[in-house]
Amino acid sequence: MSVKYVVTAKGNPSNPEAPKKFYAQCKSVGEITLKALGKEISQRSTVNTADTLAVLESLTQLMSERLAEGQIVRFGDFGSFQISVSSEGAETADKFHSGMIKSKKITFRPGIDLREMLNNLRFERM
Repeated sequence: MSVKYVVTAKGNPSNPEAPKKFYAQCKSVGEITLKALGKEISQRSTVNTADTLAVLESLTQLMSERLAEGQIVRFGDFGSFQISVSSEGAETADKFHSGMIKSKKITFRPGIDLREMLNNLRFERM
């Protein structure tokens, strides 16, 4: 199996007059829902679909709660999630206030299994 990609032309935003360059862009071949994942997990284990989905839903809720508390959520070899922000700069620490935070996101750091998968990926141009 390989990851599909296309090649797209992109301009330089800081220099609109510069010639465009061509870059790879991954293309998805579909998506999978939490419900479908639950069914696949139940087929690979002794747990029924309803119980699997209940656990996954609880996991999603608890993850949101713990991240909102500022905790890093670690999933063993799978990886970890945490909140990160970007902000405007202040001249001194005392002049900084929370209103200067411009954006927030959830950062995922893959564990060893996913890093190995990335290292072994093959790519196929569409």
